[in-house]
Amino acid sequence: MNLWSKLREKWTSGSKTEATERQQLDWELVAQIKRAHVEWTIAQNRFDIALEKDEVDYAVYALEAAEKRYEMLLKQAKKVRVSMVDRESGKVMGGGVPL
Repeated sequence: MNLWSKLREKWTSGSKTEATERQQLDWELVAQIKRAHVEWTIAQNRFDIALEKDEVDYAVYALEAAEKRYEMLLKQAKKVRVSMVDRESGKVMGGGVPL
């Protein structure tokens, strides 16, 4: 769901409180960060097994893009002061330090 859809939903939905909406957006950001980290790991593995010049070129491009996306999402989380807390256990990930 993109930003405009979220904003439109926020304006049309009167049942959610602002805190609940904020929490949902935070969880979505955390989920995006987790996905971006997985994509970054996959890109690293792809680079490790690349053999031909074209494969290496693509792997470098994909690795740089995945790394930039991951860093961008981490910066965004820090900006809005989101910490990665596991929903089930309630434990804060990353040594208990907010992103």
